[in-house]
Amino acid sequence: MTRLFMACLSTETNTFSPIPTGRTGYEAYFLRHGTATQEPANLMTESLHLWRVQAEALGWEVIESLTAIAEPAGLTTAATYAAFKEDILNDLRKAGGADVILLSLHGAMVAEGVEDCEGDLTQAVRELCPEAIIGVSLDLHCHLTQALLDASDLVITFKEYPHDDATPRAAELWDLALRTYRGEITPRMALFECRMIGIYLTKTPAMAAFVARMQAEEGRGGVLSVSLSHGFVWADVADVGARMLVVTDDDAELAASKAESLGRAFFELRHDVTRRYPDMAQALDGIGTDAPGKPIVLADMSDNSGAGAPGDSTFVLREILDRGLTDVASGLYFDPMAVAICRDAGEGVSLSLRLGGKTEPASGAPLDVQGRIMAIREGCGQHLGPGLEPMGTAVWLRLAGNVDVVLNNLRVQVYHPEAFTHLGIDLARKRLVVVKSTFHFFTPFAALASEVIFCATPGRVSPDMQALRYTRRDGRYWPRVDNPFDM
Repeated sequence: MTRLFMACLSTETNTFSPIPTGRTGYEAYFLRHGTATQEPANLMTESLHLWRVQAEALGWEVIESLTAIAEPAGLTTAATYAAFKEDILNDLRKAGGADVILLSLHGAMVAEGVEDCEGDLTQAVRELCPEAIIGVSLDLHCHLTQALLDASDLVITFKEYPHDDATPRAAELWDLALRTYRGEITPRMALFECRMIGIYLTKTPAMAAFVARMQAEEGRGGVLSVSLSHGFVWADVADVGARMLVVTDDDAELAASKAESLGRAFFELRHDVTRRYPDMAQALDGIGTDAPGKPIVLADMSDNSGAGAPGDSTFVLREILDRGLTDVASGLYFDPMAVAICRDAGEGVSLSLRLGGKTEPASGAPLDVQGRIMAIREGCGQHLGPGLEPMGTAVWLRLAGNVDVVLNNLRVQVYHPEAFTHLGIDLARKRLVVVKSTFHFFTPFAALASEVIFCATPGRVSPDMQALRYTRRDGRYWPRVDNPFDM
């Protein structure tokens, strides 16, 4: 019987963050051993669900190993990574190997002493199963490395940011792996470094057109798959930055030439696909005091826990209160201590609370507020595409001026209006909605907003690429230099 082995190991490492990622970080978010597909899917397990269904439909044996997912923070501890890696390898040994191995990995995981966890893990899997077909699915905010490609038969990344195409990409990888296993194709992969570092929202016209161009190349002239790795910019690693990946059918030269032509085409669009962001004062200056209609949605980009920020900064909320703005909703504030105090007090109670500013210097100072506990919800979740992402316990705290704040005890960004509406907050009645997120919130919030403002607020994950100081990669990248290919 044909055997499929699958596993998931996923976190996005902000090497500038002082918050370590240990085992408890994975336990808090999602840690299962062989049982992830028995629960509703989240973003990184959508692939496992699809692969199991497809394999079992063919009568294959499915061996499901570890699924370990943590919210982005600093380096994963050496002991935690070593234990997870050994769990996966032990399962593979106990199974006696596999014919097809599919791994759902993030692509930007860094552990103490291991800069390229995905490459390291896949190489170890390859050593155990030299004849297996190995396919790897990655988030597009990954560091594509040659080590990973050398150990794999197939690598693909998400194409969309926000990531609403995890299931289609899982289906693409499954199809290519199956065709490879049956001997119908012989994948050849090639990388091209675009020499760009930035944040690219694929829902904007220029990026949407480029994604469509990539997809138009697939399935013709021997090209099997095209992926653009955006890179994870808040990681000081040698391979940070955008890279183009092309997979062809047994044509290494075509893969290399197509990767270069598409990569250079992307570089030519650098000004079109890169945005400039107002600072906090500029953004809030545009918020009027007239009666609310459709709300303005403002992204507190620099405190996005999904990029490794603390998720409890108080800069924007303090400015909102100082300006006397009313009819505001803001969240999610990671503050387990404040959540515990509110749980003890109970719904309907008014209290003084020291809010936020607890995790690290990028959090800013704590904010002392007076508020009323409007609602407490246990085990909350919010959707990211079809996947349901956990929120932990959430509290709705109402401050003066109908300023509604949502705090929770699981460090996670805002993906969906459900982060507010699950507690009973009516966003349609708000003048301003502030979300601690970079882009993942965009599609569902744009549907209810009069305007969406992306704001370069103070914080750990500023979108200012010029402010980042890398020590591990060379300096030949835009926007640091105008023409990095000429250097």
